[in-house]
Amino acid sequence: MDILRLITAGSVDDGKSTLIGRLLYDSKSILQDQLEVLEKHSKNKNDDGVDLALLTDGLRAEREQGITIDVAYRYFSTSKRKFIIADAPGHVQYTRNMITGASNSDLMVILIDARKGVIEQTRRHSIIASLLKLKKVAVAINKMDMVDYSEDVFETIKTEYSKIAEGLGLSDVTYFPISALKGDNIVSLSPVTDWYKGSSLLEYLEEVQFDQEQNSGSRFQVQYVIRPQTEELHDYRGYAGQIVSGSFQKGHKIAILPAGIITEISAIEVNGAEVQEAFEGQPVVIQIKDDIDVSRGDFFTSAEDLPNVEKEIEVLLCWLDHKTMQPGNKYLLQHHSRQLKAVVKQVDYKINVNTLEKETAEEDIKLNEIAKVTIRTAQPLVFDDFISNKKTGSAILVDETSNATVAACIIQ
Repeated sequence: MDILRLITAGSVDDGKSTLIGRLLYDSKSILQDQLEVLEKHSKNKNDDGVDLALLTDGLRAEREQGITIDVAYRYFSTSKRKFIIADAPGHVQYTRNMITGASNSDLMVILIDARKGVIEQTRRHSIIASLLKLKKVAVAINKMDMVDYSEDVFETIKTEYSKIAEGLGLSDVTYFPISALKGDNIVSLSPVTDWYKGSSLLEYLEEVQFDQEQNSGSRFQVQYVIRPQTEELHDYRGYAGQIVSGSFQKGHKIAILPAGIITEISAIEVNGAEVQEAFEGQPVVIQIKDDIDVSRGDFFTSAEDLPNVEKEIEVLLCWLDHKTMQPGNKYLLQHHSRQLKAVVKQVDYKINVNTLEKETAEEDIKLNEIAKVTIRTAQPLVFDDFISNKKTGSAILVDETSNATVAACIIQ
């Protein structure tokens, strides 16, 4: 069975944790001892006598306040598919946690409270889905039981969100009228929404298909240089790492970047055995024909399909730190196993999450703000743009003093 990675997003108290709890509960993915503990600690009980949100809100502070603070991952499966669900917090100050969960997801389920409609956090999370190039979005209009399962309310919210989705380029959006607390249209269709002609949310998640998109180009980044220097392996020099994208074959011409030297692959090892070809995601050891100075962080790429090699890059970033960011600030740019000194050359604009418009950045960039920034690095960076290769088109900024991650970057 294939695995679907999804994230639930929405504002505070939209019912994200309850929805995931409902999926786990109704799919029989909860062990008996977990159920007993759940019943013991439940305060906001549903008709079955349990508070489903407690299945994902595991931190003591989360349970005491009835909110989600950190991203929680839950796993369950049906007869058709396995699922990894990230339950992200809805508070504005935890947007950075939400981006962490969304970066590894295939699909986003955005919850909207039927009583409130589309609000700022809905727009914010939709922007994140757009920035991270998530192909499909499911909009679950929750708490329909509190608006008497009104079709008019559902259609009004659907129309309003459609305009936002169109502006962000989210072309594949599916809408569901649900009640996570009551279980309506979660696992099976509910008779109380007989006007709704679509599928249940779980049926959609089981059946939704994704195009097998290929990250462009063959890319391999050196993580470790193996040089045993023993009598048996006196001249052995191998370069260990994981194939980031594409494939590599013995005998193929490759470019060593950022040096720009062309050479040839003399051997590829997987699990200690030589192979003719290795593919994306495989950890390998590659040997090359010529003696070249290769260090950790250097890239091996196809000689016919070269990435960009630049000292100046434009990125869209989400600021993750309490300290503000301004032009001239210095950071470390972490790009897989390569770390470079970097400086913020200029802030081009900020994105207003309410209007989705580009605004002049007259002040410093603050926590959770999204901005387009030009960064200059001390040494050349090897990269692709995010649209053509997500893995080599993303990076993080790290504070030089505290070593804290301060920004998530999408290279344009």
